[in-house]
Amino acid sequence: VKEDPVISEEEAAQYDRQIRLWGLDAQKRLRGSRVLLVGLGGLGAEVAKNLILAGVKGLTLLDHEQASEESCRAQFLVPVTARGQNRARASLERAQNLNPMVEVHADSDRVEDKPDDFFLQFDAVCLTGCSRDLMVRVDQLCSQRNIKVFCGDVYGYYGYMFCNLGQEHNYVEEKPKLVKPTGNSNDGPEAKKAKVDPNETTMVKKTSSFCTLKEALEVDWTSEKAKAGLKRTPVDYFLLHVLLKFRTDKGRDPDPQSFAEDSQLLRQIRDDVLEALAVSGDLLSDDFTSYCFSEMSPVCAVVGGVLGQEVVKALSQRDPPHRNFFFFDGRKGNGVVDFFGPK
Repeated sequence: VKEDPVISEEEAAQYDRQIRLWGLDAQKRLRGSRVLLVGLGGLGAEVAKNLILAGVKGLTLLDHEQASEESCRAQFLVPVTARGQNRARASLERAQNLNPMVEVHADSDRVEDKPDDFFLQFDAVCLTGCSRDLMVRVDQLCSQRNIKVFCGDVYGYYGYMFCNLGQEHNYVEEKPKLVKPTGNSNDGPEAKKAKVDPNETTMVKKTSSFCTLKEALEVDWTSEKAKAGLKRTPVDYFLLHVLLKFRTDKGRDPDPQSFAEDSQLLRQIRDDVLEALAVSGDLLSDDFTSYCFSEMSPVCAVVGGVLGQEVVKALSQRDPPHRNFFFFDGRKGNGVVDFFGPK
């Protein structure tokens, strides 16, 4: 059992607005949480900023890549002069300056080389820019140990996040208080209804259940139930399958430098993926390839905002979590939350 970290006066002043927003208990839980963030691209930088400002205990930035011109564009923690340096190390100074009360560490190892024990020292793990195999491995490992798992990526105009908060995630939700009627029975039906008092709220305890990433990605689309729900299914889910397969096959994401070849390959992968999932090839029209190259800063900001907020909500056990995917489409400017996995 973790000790209740006492909030100092200095912290109370620093986190004043947040404590007013989500309460002292939630801030204490955050203050006792250690988070691992893998991948310091544009999305990783946004998530790092949001978690450091929120006030977690410690944040470890893990990334083996070097800062390139491409990776510096959407990444505001890496100085322009740091090209060629390790992305995690180059992000450390600016990240730490955001909030001296958070212990920020940089680690330049490859995430694939880390042993299982490494992940078990954290309360939450957030994976960006990782392969499907690695995400599935870390998710299965952590969900057995009650460690919260988050995955996210940005591809051009599109972005997504997934979370697995375990079989039983407990949280509290603030609800308006219902005031019982005091009127006489003669006052008619209106007086007997409970009224909502806008000035008073009450905390309601709730539980939510999640599945593994493997289950979420292995939905059987041949069942009648799944087929019936296909019309309501965001096509972003299938696009994610295509982009994760591209990453597995090529060991990288679609590159603007090789736009023509990569577009052709994406269309080929789309045909293979949709056929393997036994869904219609028309779900993703040919022009999808024009919109999924490189990380766009505004999309990183939106997805990183949602992802950071979900990590904060999960660690502080406050407010209903997004279950279990959030997809953002920058072309339409809208986001959608949907559940994939065993119902």
